[in-house]
Amino acid sequence: MRKFNNPWRGRGLAQGTLGDVPWPAADARDVGALLARCPFHDPTPLVRRDGFAGAGEVFVKDERTRMGLGSFKALGAAYVIARDAAEGRARGRTYVAASAGNHGLSVAAGAMAFGARAVIYLSDAVPETFAERLRGIGARVVREGATYEEGMRAAMRAAEENAWVLLSDSSWSGYFDRPWRVMEGYLALADEVVQAMDEPPTHILLQAGVGGLAGACAAAFRAAWGDYPQIVVVEPDAAPALMESVRAGRAVVTQGPVSAMGRLDCKEPSLIALKGLARDADDFVTISEDEAAAAMPRLAEAGLASTPSGGAGLAALLAMEPLGPDARVLCILSEAPE
Repeated sequence: MRKFNNPWRGRGLAQGTLGDVPWPAADARDVGALLARCPFHDPTPLVRRDGFAGAGEVFVKDERTRMGLGSFKALGAAYVIARDAAEGRARGRTYVAASAGNHGLSVAAGAMAFGARAVIYLSDAVPETFAERLRGIGARVVREGATYEEGMRAAMRAAEENAWVLLSDSSWSGYFDRPWRVMEGYLALADEVVQAMDEPPTHILLQAGVGGLAGACAAAFRAAWGDYPQIVVVEPDAAPALMESVRAGRAVVTQGPVSAMGRLDCKEPSLIALKGLARDADDFVTISEDEAAAAMPRLAEAGLASTPSGGAGLAALLAMEPLGPDARVLCILSEAPE
């Protein structure tokens, strides 16, 4: 495990860096009413596994049943499409996205619910089981490239050539509105946690790919609990895009091998998430492939079976020095096992 203490905590990156990038939303009041329009939307459980990994109280937000899609990602794109539907703009539209799996499911489910169409670009690294699940809820699946980034470039071209709506869960210069709304949808998860906990945690571990979930939750938790919790962002060693960007004081593209933490294997950060996490996160850590793999049997024994991506926050808790009996830890189990 590698660790980097965030020198920008509380103030954000150097003046002028990411200046035109919006801050992540932190107010969930408008999110719940719109998500209620989506089929099968119900809060997910917050479970306790006290003593896990040498910590006193361990709270785990269990997203494995979210909206019947098996991942927190169900909250994002479906929320954006629900907003479009409320404004009369979803029916008949085609939404196109690149995905490592779960974001595509949310796009497809939202499109199906509101009379739209979904085209999802998958890289060759995404298992065919995900492709079949997407087709099962009406999406057209296109295989393109060896990496998520190559799939994203293909989705961007398709959106421009066909006048489709690009719905990404990442953001870059000139593309902020829809990913900002995707992250806003994730606030439903954070709000459920805040409502369920009678006092704030001492430590929060948030796994990150492009950073959307971590950025949204960190903003919400700071709004609710202030500076009290120590917020730690967890990335794969193979894809430390947020850590290295914060270290550099600007967005950077990282290089590395393909990670078994496939949904976190993103070499370039979302700019909105980066801006927020540079302000809100205390520390960034990376975990190795071996550390993630070693955690999976421990999670299964605790009734928390997931993937290396979904359990990365808990894997980091297992890999670090025990926090001790006074620690009150919050982690997110972000997806069901494959």
